[in-house]
Amino acid sequence: MNSSPVAGPARVAIITGAAQGIGRRTSELFAQAGYSIALIDLQSCSHVAPTADREEFLGNITDETFIARSISTIHQRFGRIDVLVNNAGISSIAPAETVEMATFRRVLEVNLVAPFLLARDVGALMLQQRQGSIVNIASIAGLTGIADRSAYNASKHGLVGLTRTLAAEWGARGVRVNAVCPGWVKTEMDHVDQASAAYTDGDIIDRVPMGRFATPDDIARAVLFLADPLHSGFINGHTLTVDGGWTADGSWQSLRLSHR
Repeated sequence: MNSSPVAGPARVAIITGAAQGIGRRTSELFAQAGYSIALIDLQSCSHVAPTADREEFLGNITDETFIARSISTIHQRFGRIDVLVNNAGISSIAPAETVEMATFRRVLEVNLVAPFLLARDVGALMLQQRQGSIVNIASIAGLTGIADRSAYNASKHGLVGLTRTLAAEWGARGVRVNAVCPGWVKTEMDHVDQASAAYTDGDIIDRVPMGRFATPDDIARAVLFLADPLHSGFINGHTLTVDGGWTADGSWQSLRLSHR
């Protein structure tokens, strides 16, 4: 998909978790589309879109003071904020009866509370502008249940609910809020999860009607679409599932594989 910002000064996008995976590819696509970008991560983003008009902020997105300071600096630097992509997230795989409360709380803090903090503070500026787009990276784990992922599933279900609520509150004032719900994506997080012997490539590929993992590019292009008012200006409160048909397919395994 080719996308370009509206005429006038460059539009500005904030992307969290920008150092790798979906966040890195999203940052690259936004830079290619002419956006100024502000990248937030715990680790360096110096390798991401190095020639773009960009700023980098290293810190913990669960730290309310860090978030407030970063957003203030971004707004002062660029004069506006047009897009927020809440991408940063962490995984947790364990049977529910073994999950420690510290782990459960940590997943919620990163995957749900931090996106709320960012949306709240950035949204306030967007409401003053009467224009803006927030895209939350949720998951098909926010639409259905997946065993051994109680904390992760709860956080992503919460993020879908937050998306719809903010869309209802802010849509009439020019701020759209949507979510992208990826299926399994080949990223660094997937490599870590597979290293724990939680699943194999075959487990995923055999389950997906399109017969492959998503790539970061698949997800990033969906994000760019939802961010751009020229392409998605009347889409608000939507959960765009990018899963190769995973959630659409109710077949049993032998039937599913018979159609390959």
